[in-house]
Amino acid sequence: MINNSPYFRQPASVRSVMLRVLVALLPGLAAYVWFFGAAVLIQIALCSVAALAGEWAMLAIRKKPAWLFLSDGSALVTAWLIALTFPPIAPWWLGVAATLFAIVIVKHLYGGLGQNPFNPAMAAYCLMIVAYPQLMSQWPAAGFTDISAQFTAIFGSLVGAERHIDAIVMATPLDAMRTQLHTADARTTVAGIFGAHATFGNIGGRGWEWIAFGYLIGGLWLIRQRIITWHIPTAFLATLAIIAGIASFANPAIHAGPLFQVFTGGAMLCAFFIATDPVSSTSTPRGKLIFAAGIAILAWIIRTFGAYPDGIAFATLLMNILAPLIDLWTQPPVFGHKKSTPGKS
Repeated sequence: MINNSPYFRQPASVRSVMLRVLVALLPGLAAYVWFFGAAVLIQIALCSVAALAGEWAMLAIRKKPAWLFLSDGSALVTAWLIALTFPPIAPWWLGVAATLFAIVIVKHLYGGLGQNPFNPAMAAYCLMIVAYPQLMSQWPAAGFTDISAQFTAIFGSLVGAERHIDAIVMATPLDAMRTQLHTADARTTVAGIFGAHATFGNIGGRGWEWIAFGYLIGGLWLIRQRIITWHIPTAFLATLAIIAGIASFANPAIHAGPLFQVFTGGAMLCAFFIATDPVSSTSTPRGKLIFAAGIAILAWIIRTFGAYPDGIAFATLLMNILAPLIDLWTQPPVFGHKKSTPGKS
């Protein structure tokens, strides 16, 4: 049998795409466990169960085939992203409540898979950091991997135990940098803060720079697998680095450089796994560049001048609102037709 051209690439199934996204998260997850212990695995398990339970309940209410949608992996990707962006020693109910909000409210009340205008994981993060700012700021120090203490911090409320975490928590690198710059005297500089605190590593946060590098490896693999395109990661990281570089060049005493901004916080996770969400982001090549650059600009502004140490989640939701408009204005012309301005005949 002879096959003749043309040949068409078989589109990847949702299950295949989501499975490869989960695989791509593994290098960053491995570094996470190495530096911060197995608590994050407990959070992933809790969020995954909550995601599947919430998905099943909503599918039953909507009379949809449960196994078809439960097995596509989309709920698990949302659960993993929530677990990876929440403090690993947060009480068990925090991630569970956030995951149920993401699945039930942000995803299914807008119509289910492919219909949600907002990134479910980032919407859940924003809700919880506004409602429970103290719990969302309790991050363990790098190198603290005592699973017994972590287990007690997560499940202590179930047995009536108090959460004694003062000895194991430490400010995140972004929070430490922002707090020191805003509260110290005028002689305090970025270089001085960076060299005086154990929370910082070589170019970013201690441990966090390696986690970010793990996400970078996984993200590049997703591009190679053609699960995502280069547009959003490149535009996001380049814009964030350029803005940070300009600010640091103008005043290095109060602005951290581009490597710190890129390899600290949720920047690398956002570039490859959050901003690239095909449902809540843009779809045109030029639109992806604008969308990602907008997230980077807003994130840097919130990090530098806002009340929250990392503005990735808020920046993503704000650009989710603009995504349909960006797509409308960046549609390429149809072959053989002159491009017209939207709203004009």
